Amino acid sequence: MAICDVCGNEYDKSFEIRRGPVTYTFDCFECAIHRLAPQCAHCACRVIGHGVESEGQIYCCANCARKQGVTDVADRGDGPSGLGEIGRAAGQGL
Repeated sequence: MAICDVCGNEYDKSFEIRRGPVTYTFDCFECAIHRLAPQCAHCACRVIGHGVESEGQIYCCANCARKQGVTDVADRGDGPSGLGEIGRAAGQGL
């Protein structure tokens, strides 16, 4: 059994993540996200998806990037077709 680097829990289903030369041990994804996921430069939430990056800063979404003055970003729903097209692509009649 290994001990989680974040919460200290000793757990028989722990796992390791290697990032460069450093190996981390976690007991759950929540602890791994807490330790490794970048924080949005605007709202400070943890970015666990692709996020948006501009000039070395990472944002959780285009809206947060725009609030920080970034002008050349867009979310999927920012286009003229919006959520309706996304829903239709997924087979939903929105």
